[in-house]
Amino acid sequence: MAAFSTAGRCPSTADPVIGFVRALYGEGSIPLHRPVMAEREKARLLECIDSNFVSSAGAMVGEFERRVAEFTGARHVIAVVNGTAALHIALELAGVEPGDRVITQPLAFVASANAISYTGAEPVFLDIDADTLGLSPQALSDYLDTATRLDRYGVCRDRETGQRIAACLPVHTYGHPARIAAIAERCRAAGIALVEDAAEALGSSFNARHAGTFGAMGVLSFNGNKIITTGGGGAVLTNDGALAARARHLTTTAKVTHPWLLAHDARGYNYRMPSINAALGCAQMDRLPAILEAKRRLAGAYAEFFEHRAEVFVQERLGEYANFWLNAILLADETERDELLAATNESAVMTRPAWQLLNELPMYAHCQHDGLATARAIQSRLIALPSSVPAGWLESAEA
Repeated sequence: MAAFSTAGRCPSTADPVIGFVRALYGEGSIPLHRPVMAEREKARLLECIDSNFVSSAGAMVGEFERRVAEFTGARHVIAVVNGTAALHIALELAGVEPGDRVITQPLAFVASANAISYTGAEPVFLDIDADTLGLSPQALSDYLDTATRLDRYGVCRDRETGQRIAACLPVHTYGHPARIAAIAERCRAAGIALVEDAAEALGSSFNARHAGTFGAMGVLSFNGNKIITTGGGGAVLTNDGALAARARHLTTTAKVTHPWLLAHDARGYNYRMPSINAALGCAQMDRLPAILEAKRRLAGAYAEFFEHRAEVFVQERLGEYANFWLNAILLADETERDELLAATNESAVMTRPAWQLLNELPMYAHCQHDGLATARAIQSRLIALPSSVPAGWLESAEA
């Protein structure tokens, strides 16, 4: 890819990319990802308001949970206020305690590491696979084989410090499933709880099994920029009835059921999703199949455009069904990445780099990692492209 200089705005290889994006979305400012909402969302919100149950006691929460469970195949879904809260409660339910370590990846939104920190544990950052953008099962195996041991009780511990390795938190990055079956098998062998960060992966699956259902628990997000939105919201997925019951209890401030007494039997959290948010989610679930169809059509258009260009479009793997939450490309190096970022954003086409690696943030700079060669290379080259459903595409998908 030829060099691009923002000075003077001379013609560059950024111009075809900008032109293609504008052909999809039209003129004006183009966001990275906007929600799709219309009359049915307004109708369900009004229904919720008219019911006078707009907080967590409303019927809409149960309806939304049932519909997400049916869609994902999870036996139990517990809706909460956001994806970060879902991660926190899932890790706590997985038994993560202060002083433990939790394996995760550095290429992720900061919520992954923050949720680990909330439990009093410490992240261990392991490398990713270049094709999935998710935790590498080979990196996981190498770490477990060389840096940990099983004690006489079968508990996985750091060889040097003796700290327990309590859980593993891989991320299905940008909606692309990690090699989750291999990760799950390695975690089972080491006796480590598996919690999947599927915040970006509603509608994504591997070998026809939905992301977030391979481990003890999985987590979804329904933030305003996700595949569907409840405004703010998240969910814990699990097939374990006891974990589900405990999750409901703890996320409802551990309130004891009683006709009139206000009592609590554990340290709980005020994490339950309000009904008014769930109402929006119920309407969005009506649209979800059409949204996924339109998103895959968009990914196909991007893939075709970049097929014969220097930039590499991030594709799905064999056996994988990605929701293509964010479409992404890889540039030759950081210089070319930054040039394209500058050119597109100056033209009101919102593009973004990958997150700063979590181990480079000041609060996690002390954490153990394995060198992260692939994560560093990907982070320096990746750009996320506008990924909203273009105007009119949803209507044709819903027809």
